[in-house]
Amino acid sequence: MDRFKNAEFTVAPQKKLKTISAEFKEAFGLTLVFYKGAKIADGDMTLAALNTKTAKTVNAKADGLKIKASMKVGDAEKLFDEQFGVTVQIKDAEDKKLVPNEITIGQAARGEY
Repeated sequence: MDRFKNAEFTVAPQKKLKTISAEFKEAFGLTLVFYKGAKIADGDMTLAALNTKTAKTVNAKADGLKIKASMKVGDAEKLFDEQFGVTVQIKDAEDKKLVPNEITIGQAARGEY
């Protein structure tokens, strides 16, 4: 059993995007990318600040979001949209390619794709 089996990750809406991404990478070894529209969002922004920069309504007052290694990548990305109204993509550790939506975050963290 590796450290990703029970890994959990919680998102607090008042954190900066780069902090959320760094904590996600620490928890799962993967890259979490936030978007405003079709462009990658500035990491110094919080979810609340992102709300003023995108056509989508960002819910910065939402409760924290919990992601587990056992979740599918697509489901985790969808949770960000449902909970906060923000678009994210999960990429590999090198930030080079998107992780397939149908595998779990734990599988992605272990490179099983």
